[in-house]
Amino acid sequence: MAKWGEGDPRWIVEERSDATNVNNWHWTERDVTAWSTDKLTELLVGCRVERDGASCRLTDVTKLEGEASINNRKGKLIFFYEWVIKASWMGTTAIGIKYKGTLEVANLSDENDMDDLDISVSLCKDEPVTPLLGLMKKEGVERVRKALGEYVTLLKSAFSHGMILPTANTVSLSSVDVAPQISTSVPAKAVPQGPQQGSGSTAGVRISTCSFSLKETFLTSPDELYRTFINQEFVQVFTLSAAQVDGCRGGKFQMLDGNVNGEFSELIPEEKIVMRWRFKTWPSEHYATITLLLKGVGNETELRLDCKGVPSGEEERTKEGWRRYYFKAIKQTFGY
Repeated sequence: MAKWGEGDPRWIVEERSDATNVNNWHWTERDVTAWSTDKLTELLVGCRVERDGASCRLTDVTKLEGEASINNRKGKLIFFYEWVIKASWMGTTAIGIKYKGTLEVANLSDENDMDDLDISVSLCKDEPVTPLLGLMKKEGVERVRKALGEYVTLLKSAFSHGMILPTANTVSLSSVDVAPQISTSVPAKAVPQGPQQGSGSTAGVRISTCSFSLKETFLTSPDELYRTFINQEFVQVFTLSAAQVDGCRGGKFQMLDGNVNGEFSELIPEEKIVMRWRFKTWPSEHYATITLLLKGVGNETELRLDCKGVPSGEEERTKEGWRRYYFKAIKQTFGY
């Protein structure tokens, strides 16, 4: 038996005499079934496709059976989910005739790739044959497949935080950036010793990045929209969570349960907001530069977002984060 203080730091659980499962090194499990039920319903209901003036959309989820969990064993994340889903859809032809049908997903699970999902579409009993069925079987199925893929992505990001925690003797890697079954901690002795620059473990390492732009229109004035982004009370309302926002140049912010943080680099009321912005799971001390340009057009405000310095591989996640947790949330909360 190793002497006290000389064993593997993961097994001596930070030298606690009570042998508490510090940092979740031993087997831990998190049940995310309830969250998954809500998230799948949110992502599926309203899914819409259009072609030549005709349209189809999912109206409700009629059956959602299954379970989901995240497990950690010796620093390895194991995602388990298995669902059977049935939903109703309604289609409207270009001349306004409506049809109803059903959609079923029989095998959404961690054992199947998204391209292998068995998604079947049919018309309700006694409904006459319509080209809308073909629209749903092609574009509709792909739209649903995309929504289910988003669910899996969110499952592996939002709920993996805290499952593998850094220890005093390890360098933590992002659990989001590592596939299941792969260890996300490295013994400290594997890290070269020497002078360090900055506080991040990735200091001095060049990170491949990318850029993108988004546009959105809000039914409000530039002044109101500007305040929504820099006012702590407004941010707490549309994110439905505690936030710290110092709305001045050089002021720092932290929101969404600490998953997003940064600081304001430049503020021009009603016109421009520039910020250093990062996800918690990005390499330590790495920030993207976010520029928000506001322009009043009648009773609306056109917003252009320019983002530079996003780590490669994080582009889609960052886009979706801004669309869902900023743009969509602001519109739903304040009616903009």
